[in-house]
Amino acid sequence: MRALAMPIVVASLFMGVSPIMAQSTPGSPNQEKKTQQERVTIRSIQVVDVEDLPPDMRSKVDVVLANTKQEDLKSLRESIDAMPEAVSALKAKGRNSEQVVAVNVDGNNTLTMFTRKAA
Repeated sequence: MRALAMPIVVASLFMGVSPIMAQSTPGSPNQEKKTQQERVTIRSIQVVDVEDLPPDMRSKVDVVLANTKQEDLKSLRESIDAMPEAVSALKAKGRNSEQVVAVNVDGNNTLTMFTRKAA
């Protein structure tokens, strides 16, 4: 799979980390380093319905959503739509990017997309 630039909210739900958006000015010395750090080679993709999560995990998703701006969700969904593999995984579960409410990329480079029926 091709590399995925993640200038989006990546909710590390399993570690309890809230999404953080860092900004740097274009052309700054840290810009190239930041871009390299944001690139992740996705090895596999999972789609998980929030409704199927245990209550404690569902509450973590709710916390992330409460702290996520609509612009960030829009950017997230646009990034997903740009990945044919992600669109295909969603379609296989009967979902689409508009239903994605959070994502997680774990240490094995597995992209997990969390969806809600009524996003």
